[in-house]
Amino acid sequence: MRGLIGVAGFFLIALIPHTVAFDPLDPNGNITIKWDVMSWTPDGYVATVTMNNFQMYRHIMTPGWTLGWTWAKKEVIWSMVGAQTTEQGDCSKFKGNIPHCCKKNPTVVDLLPGTPYNQQFTNCCKSGVLASWGQDPQSSVSAFQVSVGQAGTTNKTVKLPKNFTLLGPGPGYTCGPAKIVPPTKFFTPDLRRKTQALMTWNVTCTYSQFLARKHPSCCVSMSSFYNETITTCPSCACGCENRNKCIKSDSKLLSVVGINTPRKDNAPLIQCTHHMCPIRVHWHVKLNYKDYWRVKLTVTNFNYRINYTQWTLVVQHPNLNNVTQVFSFDYKPLVPYQSVNDTGMFYGMKFYNDLLMEAGPSGTVQSEVLLQKDKETFSFKQGWAFPRKVYFNGDECMLPPPDTYPYLPNFAHHSPVAFITLLFSLFFLFVVLF
Repeated sequence: MRGLIGVAGFFLIALIPHTVAFDPLDPNGNITIKWDVMSWTPDGYVATVTMNNFQMYRHIMTPGWTLGWTWAKKEVIWSMVGAQTTEQGDCSKFKGNIPHCCKKNPTVVDLLPGTPYNQQFTNCCKSGVLASWGQDPQSSVSAFQVSVGQAGTTNKTVKLPKNFTLLGPGPGYTCGPAKIVPPTKFFTPDLRRKTQALMTWNVTCTYSQFLARKHPSCCVSMSSFYNETITTCPSCACGCENRNKCIKSDSKLLSVVGINTPRKDNAPLIQCTHHMCPIRVHWHVKLNYKDYWRVKLTVTNFNYRINYTQWTLVVQHPNLNNVTQVFSFDYKPLVPYQSVNDTGMFYGMKFYNDLLMEAGPSGTVQSEVLLQKDKETFSFKQGWAFPRKVYFNGDECMLPPPDTYPYLPNFAHHSPVAFITLLFSLFFLFVVLF
């Protein structure tokens, strides 16, 4: 009986959707929020809050990050530099100096580019846009300064904030509790003296695609030089609930002024397709040489309201361990497990094609990849030439079913003309001989 219960429990757990924030292609990826207390004040402290995106290929695009938490006591924010809260809250009990925010659960956003210098802080004022660590480490950091009042004034009396939340820009991130860590150390500009924070705590936030959205946000189609069949994206790959809100590519509405303007709620305007995905990735096996083979990658945007800045495309394929040349994308191998080199990140060249425009004539970026063959593993049979996994901007795309991949034709079954020619030849030979 216990064995049956155990088996039943196992299958019950297997049926539950996994929301654990773990990405097998980026097992150590996370966003770490670090609070460094730099000085004490009569009723609290001044802290530098730094947000580091340690995810290799998942960035935070416009309209940017939103950070929230709940104060442990009755803390207030006297002032901020490099960021601001979205609401001030009820500060009616204060006379004279009015705090920047009196809410129990403040919500903080980054400042916009062009903010006056006296309101800026190091690594601030980028509209909350945060690059991925693998693509641009220098732009994967955001920071601001906050002056907290009605709080503890020593390491023993300070109470850590709790219930941290992070939107990037939408849902998907889960943040753990704040944990006290060894104080951060800093070097003076001349590098001759080392100082340290009075107190430091970290908050780690991880991403789960299951929490972010109900359906995938991209799909994959395939084709090859050896088969005329084009394997399209699966129907309703990204959900068809919004099919009545999509817009046809030849619709006159597309000429209306402001139709491409992003909405505050980030609501998309998707082109009507059978897959209803905002992004389609097409993998085309283009050419076959003696020692090499060539693939063409095309990324198409079907969203009329979003330009994808600093986009990333991650592909898993066994032959990525021997990439010879990538022609018009930047490329970086991803080796989360040192023994396996089968994953790589493609991304746009800066100021050339790192911006994927909205749906339309300019809403496509493409490149070709030359790969050297490994004679022991290379094959065009059984779909080997097609990717195992594809991610766009950190979200996994839906692949078509393996039995629909373009197959390598064989003579007997897939070449009727040649088969008929063979029959006529045999018949002619029979007549001549007999």
